[in-house]
Amino acid sequence: MDEPNGTPYRWALVPTLEKTGLAAPMGICFGPEGELYVCDNQGWSGTEKGKNEGRLLRLNFKDDKLADYVVIARGMEHPNGVRYHNGKLYVTQSCLSAIKDPSGKLVSGVYRFNPTDKDITVKNTKEDPQLILTFVTQNPYCQYGLDGIVFDSKGNLFVGNFGDGTLHRVTFDAEGKVTSNTLFAKTDFDYSDPAAKGFIDRAVKTKMRTTDGICVDSDDNIYVADFSNNAIAKVTPEGKISVIRRDPDSDGMKGGLNQPGEPIIWRGSLVISNFDAVVSPDKVNTKTDFPCTLSVMPLK
Repeated sequence: MDEPNGTPYRWALVPTLEKTGLAAPMGICFGPEGELYVCDNQGWSGTEKGKNEGRLLRLNFKDDKLADYVVIARGMEHPNGVRYHNGKLYVTQSCLSAIKDPSGKLVSGVYRFNPTDKDITVKNTKEDPQLILTFVTQNPYCQYGLDGIVFDSKGNLFVGNFGDGTLHRVTFDAEGKVTSNTLFAKTDFDYSDPAAKGFIDRAVKTKMRTTDGICVDSDDNIYVADFSNNAIAKVTPEGKISVIRRDPDSDGMKGGLNQPGEPIIWRGSLVISNFDAVVSPDKVNTKTDFPCTLSVMPLK
């Protein structure tokens, strides 16, 4: 955004994948040298060619312009969120369909890369040495896995399991080995059939039904884009959930939420990207509008 008035402008085009001729940027984060890391989720390209062609990219800038880029990893099924922490990159993959759980339910996971890695081919299986955690989504009506990812001030990793409406806290030892993985916060919504009568009326009265993008403030409060409920939830360091904003479906042109996908804190406000592309019976969103919008929500 342009300072000081916050007017958005096009900064750079994400390099396309030759096979598909497209780029599908999802999660992004900055590194310490001003480089930008991008999850290019080719699965969202809408073509069969994009299947298992997701990439993790490093975009390097000079004089505020894109200078070059590096493909850190390729062949990813569904790369979604990314965070830089202590010299490593942590990436959620929302779907790992090649990994079969005995329950038959969806497996997703967290990958860890070095920023200096280049052209790593991911297999999307437990053979990948970069895969450090896996999760199973229990909600049978929303089989979509890990999405949002963030670190708090203490170095704890938090990830959201979208379909289950949960946040999980992960800790590490000095060598970066996972030492614990615990449920931190969970929605108060009980799984029910989206086709059942009155589903949406019941669903929107619940807290944090889905966990898309997440961010954290200086007090370690976590803000969650509740994608399906068209809402923003706040989770305290003690794991208490509250809904701080919920909007009915709209086109977003007057600042309303329109299927929030990713929040970030900027100058005392939450700036929220509105995904507005998924329509199904369990979503508040009823249609795709144009143009795409951002919502700004002062935290005070």
